[in-house]
Amino acid sequence: MARRLVVLSDLWGSKKGLWITSYLGYLQQYYDIVYYDSRQLADMDLPPVHTAEDVYHAFAETGMKRAAARLLSKEQEPADYLAFGGGGSIAWQAALMGLPVKSLYAVSPLCLQKIGGKPECPVTLVYGEYHENRPAPLWFRQTGLKPEIISKFGQELYSDEKIIQKVCKDLLKEVIQNRSGKPKKQLSAY
Repeated sequence: MARRLVVLSDLWGSKKGLWITSYLGYLQQYYDIVYYDSRQLADMDLPPVHTAEDVYHAFAETGMKRAAARLLSKEQEPADYLAFGGGGSIAWQAALMGLPVKSLYAVSPLCLQKIGGKPECPVTLVYGEYHENRPAPLWFRQTGLKPEIISKFGQELYSDEKIIQKVCKDLLKEVIQNRSGKPKKQLSAY
């Protein structure tokens, strides 16, 4: 039986998320995947014409907590989570609210330092070097987390094919190790 992987999109959801199909293509033969559009989960009240700033503000105000509560109501069985941008914040918040998370792999999650706490599961955080709003080094020290910072990338690094391959290989390495009970040889990153 395949491991269960819950995937949460960034705040743009399926509208700008064609890149998500690459992740699903790489991972679907190894995982039983459930996909959520973070924008739909958040159900944000936005004006007909809105900017990225409007989306982030609505998400921080009410969208994140609403999305976390909805995710918590939909997901009761333990699963691994792969989340991008705002989806990482939703998974983090939901885990703090009691979501049964086996592991969380979050790429460019937003506002973690404002949420507070830390999920009780293995956490992998990946940020681009140029991601302006990633948590400060002090926050990482206080939480005991060491983020992976990818040089020469910004906030939406998860949409780049090199990063897609890297993230999928990280996740698949875990599946291969768990199936055999012992580490397999290193998968090449690119």
